[in-house]
Amino acid sequence: MSTADTRGTDAERLVGLCARCRHARVQTTARASTFWRCTRAETDPRFARYPVLPVRVCPGFEAGSGSR
Repeated sequence: MSTADTRGTDAERLVGLCARCRHARVQTTARASTFWRCTRAETDPRFARYPVLPVRVCPGFEAGSGSR
């Protein structure tokens, strides 16, 4: 899944809040696997580095472009 594919209604259904969160980053491996990473996990142990998707509730959610 490319970054362009991770935006919009399908991503919000499959990924949840991370699709719209400013702390979310899309990580793609050499084998084209895609993972969503939470940058809040770098400074706050309450957050999982790679959360189980879809994320429906998150105390760290902040609206933004996500998927950078």
